[in-house]
Amino acid sequence: MNAKKKEVNQLEGMILKTNLKQEVYQKSFSSFTLLKEVLKELAEDYREKLKDKVDDNVLPVYQEKGPFEAEFRLGGDMLIFSMHSNVFVFNREHPIWKLDYIKANAMNSYCGVFNIYNFLADSFKYNRMEDLGYLIARIFVNRENHFFVEGKRQSSELVKDFGSDEMTKEYMKEILETAIQYAIDFDLLVPPYDQVKIVTVEQMHAEINNSKVQTGKRLGFKFNSDDV
Repeated sequence: MNAKKKEVNQLEGMILKTNLKQEVYQKSFSSFTLLKEVLKELAEDYREKLKDKVDDNVLPVYQEKGPFEAEFRLGGDMLIFSMHSNVFVFNREHPIWKLDYIKANAMNSYCGVFNIYNFLADSFKYNRMEDLGYLIARIFVNRENHFFVEGKRQSSELVKDFGSDEMTKEYMKEILETAIQYAIDFDLLVPPYDQVKIVTVEQMHAEINNSKVQTGKRLGFKFNSDDV
């Protein structure tokens, strides 16, 4: 292959990849916009159903934090939803590569990703910067608006329907309700005694002032796939 043809091929490959990633990004951004719309509707729906049954300060609150992030607070739980601005492809051991959908066109493997984290609401209220949050789900969306989900209580058949399932409002609502319910059921455990038996003077002052000793729902415990 002469130098001229090689350069042309390189430029064509660069253009193809750039256009592909832009296409994935645009589909992902549209799906994340849908996610925020569904979250807002869920918050309004839950507030209406719970307003006469719980204190106002534990009613659900939705807040958009910008184009790539949103928050959903319910009682003592805070869920953070974030969209990564980059596009990803999977490692060669991932089950996605076994799908006929991907074998037919590897470009369908490129995905945008949304992360759903569960924190304690008090971690933000008291500015406890050392507190822990947990990734409870990840949503992957490709250029054709096909998706699959990894996460707690989400579909156990990881990528089986990636080639056929397209993101809709109904699918998004199901994913988000599953994540919210998991966060509610995922209780705060007392940390092991040996892990908290020694504290520094700084930690003690922080604890007295603002309850700032590091806290997380599974502090000192493994966060395994069977956690409920």
